[in-house]
Amino acid sequence: MKLKSPYLVKPHTKVRLANLPTADEDDSKDKAAMDAASAAHAKKLDDLQELLYASQSKALLIVLQGMDTAGKDGTIQHIFSGVNPQGCQVASFKVPTQLEQRHDFLWRCHAQVPPRGMIGIFNRSHYEDVLSPWVHRHISAKEAARHMEEINDFERMLSDNDVVILKFFLHISREEQTRRLQERIDEKKKHWKLSPADFEERQYWPDYMRAYEAVLSNTSKKYAPWFVIPADHKPYRNVA
Repeated sequence: MKLKSPYLVKPHTKVRLANLPTADEDDSKDKAAMDAASAAHAKKLDDLQELLYASQSKALLIVLQGMDTAGKDGTIQHIFSGVNPQGCQVASFKVPTQLEQRHDFLWRCHAQVPPRGMIGIFNRSHYEDVLSPWVHRHISAKEAARHMEEINDFERMLSDNDVVILKFFLHISREEQTRRLQERIDEKKKHWKLSPADFEERQYWPDYMRAYEAVLSNTSKKYAPWFVIPADHKPYRNVA
């Protein structure tokens, strides 16, 4: 799969998130122009999805990862709003259930991989079972490395079986996360989005950045590439 993108993490790249932008360098870009670009992309995506569904030869798996408030839900809403819902499925992965814990860590995600002809979106994913346990010291660095290799093997197997995999890390700054959390506190209509876990996890921000750097560095492959998307500005994030 040949791809050109300024956000692509090339295989064997050592990622340093502090060196990658969380916002567009050109803040003068007009929101209306970005919204128009997003609408044009959505129309193209809708046309391509019809071909994907009709051909039944490939599946498309989109993986979305990011810190709390990075905009995974908003990305799905804006990017896939024009897609025929019959050809698209979304799976979210929370804390594993007792049944899921009794299986290997990839079991619950494998069951949600889209069939040929479909777009599947993972709102969080199999990477959660590396990131959170590693940050909270439930697994060692050695175990995390082994899990990343198992993920590479899993994604290679999916790719060999006609699943096109594209993975996106929504990259926000800690300052922007602070602003978004405060907005959820201040605006009553956003109270439902508040979770105590969002505030508890903030203290682990440096650990999560290190864990994400390892994940991005070790699991971006030609058959399953990662893209680091600047996500501080929502309109620009959507276009990117």
